[in-house]
Amino acid sequence: MPEEVCLTDHIRKILRERKPQLIPDDKSKYRHAGVLIPLFNDNGVCRVLFTRRTDTVAHHKGQISFPGGRVDEEDRSVKDTALRETFEEIGVYREQVDILGRIDDTLTMVSNFVVHPFVGLIPYPYDLSLNRAEVDSIIKVPLSRFFPENIKEKMHLVEYDGMTLNTLGFKYREDLIWGATAKIMDNFIKIIIEHL
Repeated sequence: MPEEVCLTDHIRKILRERKPQLIPDDKSKYRHAGVLIPLFNDNGVCRVLFTRRTDTVAHHKGQISFPGGRVDEEDRSVKDTALRETFEEIGVYREQVDILGRIDDTLTMVSNFVVHPFVGLIPYPYDLSLNRAEVDSIIKVPLSRFFPENIKEKMHLVEYDGMTLNTLGFKYREDLIWGATAKIMDNFIKIIIEHL
C-alpha cells in the first residue's frame, strides 16, 4: 500500500456498503464507549491521529488511544459520544468531522467496555486544543504503517497491572499501540484490504 495514497473516498465507499458487526447488550453487562478513528490528508499521505492518555485518567493510563470515551446519558447515540469526546479531548468541532462510516464493535479485555468505532476525516492542518487532563500528546501515524507489508511483528510483550501480556500491537517509532486500539486498527485494516 503506497504511503502517498490517501484512501478516504475508497474507505467511505467500503463502509457505506458494509454492515458493521455490533455487540448486542442490554446495557447491564458492559459499559459503552464511542471513539473516532481520525484520518487526515497530509499532502497526499493518509495519516491516523492518536492520543497518548495522561497518567491521571481513570482508564488506560498512558496508553495510546483514539479520541473517545464513555457514553453519557445526554448523548443521543454512540456516534454522538465519539464526536463529543473528540471535541473535548482534541478540540475538533463535530461539524468539521466528515464521518466516513462505522466499523465493528470491539470488547476491551480489562475494563469491560464495548467500544463503538467511527471513522472520520478531520481537517488538516488544524489548530488542535488538547485537554491536558486527559491527553498528554498527539501521535500522527501514516495509515500505510498498519498494512501487513510494513509490520515486522504483530505480537508484543506488555507490562500491565503487574502482569506480562503477549498482545497484539503496532510499533511506531518509540511507541507501542496495543490493547483495544490495536484491535480496532487491525480490524479496520482488514476491512480495507478485503476491498482493495
